[in-house]
Amino acid sequence: MTPIDCALIALFVPLAAAFAIAVLAPLRHAGRPAAWLSVAAALISLGASLVLLAQQWSQPERVVREVVRWLPSGAASLAQVGIHLDGVSVSMSVVVTLVAACVQIFSLGYMADEPPAARGRYFGYHSFFIFSMLLLVIAPNLLQLFAGWELVGLTSYLLIGFYFQKPSAAKASVKAIWVTKFADMGLLLGLICLFAVSGGFEWTATLSEAWATTITLLLFLAVVGKSAQFPLHIWLPNAMEGPTPVSALLHAATMVAAGVYLAVRADPLFAQAPNTQMVMAWLGGFTALFAAVLATVQTDIKRVLAYSTCSQLGYMVCALGAGSAIAGYFHLTTHAFFKALLFLAAGSVIHAVHSNELSSMGGLARRMKLTSAVFIIGALALAGIPGLAGFFSKDLILESVYEADLLVPWAMLILAAFLTAFYMGRVIFLALFGPFSEASEGAIESGFSMAGPLLLLAAGSLGIGYFGAQFALLSGGSYHFHVGMSGMLGTACAVAGLLLSWLIYGARRLTPQAFRFLAPVGRLAESGLVDRFFEFAYRRGALALSDAVGFFDRYVVDGVMNCIGWTTIVSGRRLRGSETGNVRDYVFAVVAGAVVIAFWGLAR
Repeated sequence: MTPIDCALIALFVPLAAAFAIAVLAPLRHAGRPAAWLSVAAALISLGASLVLLAQQWSQPERVVREVVRWLPSGAASLAQVGIHLDGVSVSMSVVVTLVAACVQIFSLGYMADEPPAARGRYFGYHSFFIFSMLLLVIAPNLLQLFAGWELVGLTSYLLIGFYFQKPSAAKASVKAIWVTKFADMGLLLGLICLFAVSGGFEWTATLSEAWATTITLLLFLAVVGKSAQFPLHIWLPNAMEGPTPVSALLHAATMVAAGVYLAVRADPLFAQAPNTQMVMAWLGGFTALFAAVLATVQTDIKRVLAYSTCSQLGYMVCALGAGSAIAGYFHLTTHAFFKALLFLAAGSVIHAVHSNELSSMGGLARRMKLTSAVFIIGALALAGIPGLAGFFSKDLILESVYEADLLVPWAMLILAAFLTAFYMGRVIFLALFGPFSEASEGAIESGFSMAGPLLLLAAGSLGIGYFGAQFALLSGGSYHFHVGMSGMLGTACAVAGLLLSWLIYGARRLTPQAFRFLAPVGRLAESGLVDRFFEFAYRRGALALSDAVGFFDRYVVDGVMNCIGWTTIVSGRRLRGSETGNVRDYVFAVVAGAVVIAFWGLAR
């Protein structure tokens, strides 16, 4: 089977499943058949992606490209669409399909109590999401990537608002779509500028530094929105209103990672714009620290993980700003495993205790041993404990940022590493080892459909970091692990963070007030200050501007056109009186006109 055949299978089988679920009412309303069809499509797509990876593994530098002309105009065409397969797109395809398949299998148990029609709709959305994400991943240029980008945004809106009967879920989905659509204007304008300058949409175009800076800043605006960087991070915590498996799908490995993937894919453009890279490094470092502070004060387990996602995406963006696309992309891959694991394990806990609040948990390590074990693995991987996946990729990021002489962003990442370990230790000691609550007393372990994906993702969280060299080779670079100063300091901070969380929430030798210096910062950030700023900008800025534009359109543009029309009508009425219908009058007019023309000619 050729690589193109595998790519087409991986891409269109989920689309066919989504179409069948949407069109065939008996299938859609039955629930279980729709679920199994969607799961089968995800597994087939995963199998095709693994075949692609095996083929690419033997030839890491191979590039397979198959495109067709789109919107042809004579011998030229506006753009090309098709398939681009290299180490980056193939490895990302495996990440997307593997996480999606695990989430869908987990959902068989998690969503079992939903009405059949709701389950059919849920799994149909899932299948369409896989298609949309793969359309983005295998795109041969930025224009097709933009098409997949927008479809991912649409499907995310549908999944976040799955419980649309709940006002909070409906509001969260609208907030997500509006914030990301605002940022997507940057991608659209960037594509227009790129086409105007280079005549195409290729991410390998050679540009002047001024144009490269302009275009990449516009592209980066889209990255900030999709990957929830400050200040456009405001939609991500609210997106937890969707089912917990949706959180694992959208906010751990795929949708939010699309922004980082765009920056990785367009790295040849960003490399021509050092000023943009500087902005990326500083904003990424600040987001990593800012979101980590917010995570320390959350009481909802999903919101802890949501802010953790913002923070880890900040690590990736900072690495890209430091010029190390491999470091950012490697962390994207490892993060996909342990963050999906954490969200699904949190879903298993929520399914058992019927609450998201940490205060409703406690003692779960004795009631849900498997879930607790895999959650601890994911938490330690996220914290960057040596030997686990997050340690290798986070170490590479810290070294890359330090070597780029970005000392302030590097210091932000180091402090964020301490806070990451602290807030994940807090969750572990409160939810898994704390005193029993009334809800956790009756908690039971999840069934096999939910436990199986947890074990698979736990294995990835344990072992994927050891394939850094092979991963770098697929990505067109090199990676040699070594114990450096940054890695040692990051590890020391992670251990210190875990120790402090144990002293406060585990051994209870310190009171939470011992860490109270972060509380005012967290409360200030959590107070909705950023949201209120955007609301003020919308009401006082956007609405005022729209009123001014509306006034101009109504009274100036329409006024001019109406005046022209009125003048034409009045002139026509006046001239109409000169049309008598008498032949002699017309002959006289012709002769008079001829005489005037003759005298004018003689005068010249």
